Amino acid sequence: MAVKIDNLDAALLKELAADPRTPILELAARLGIARNTVQARMKRLESAGVVRGYPPTIDLQAVGFAVHAFLGVELDQNKIDEIVDALRAFPHVLEVHATTGRSDLLVRIAAQTQQDLLGIIQRVHAVPGVRHTETMLALATPIEYRSLPLVEHLTNNPESA
Repeated sequence: MAVKIDNLDAALLKELAADPRTPILELAARLGIARNTVQARMKRLESAGVVRGYPPTIDLQAVGFAVHAFLGVELDQNKIDEIVDALRAFPHVLEVHATTGRSDLLVRIAAQTQQDLLGIIQRVHAVPGVRHTETMLALATPIEYRSLPLVEHLTNNPESA
């Protein structure tokens, strides 16, 4: 069941997205509400699983991982769990999505060089059950992962959810 998000929730999430370390009292002052209201809203959003954590956003290029790619993986369907477990063990694998279409999995990878990427792809190919891969290099990321525009759209247009 979907959690109802109102304008105050959206405003609170926007503030936290801009600076996850903002103290509760400062959030309350910025939003013009009581500290207890901020705490209650945060507890509700966290308990419902809407807010899953406050990790820092890391610029991978700044720490030497300038090559980003998406790997479409075709696999033996009966080995999907084992393949996902194997991919989880690769530190260069940032995320994995089960998909429809020719590829069964879409894997996002970060590497330091193209040669490094080739080695990672070869290791993926060595995983039992992997049949075929297709690699797409990301040349740029003009829109990073985001969710706030959708939350704001939901609160501004609740009938279009």
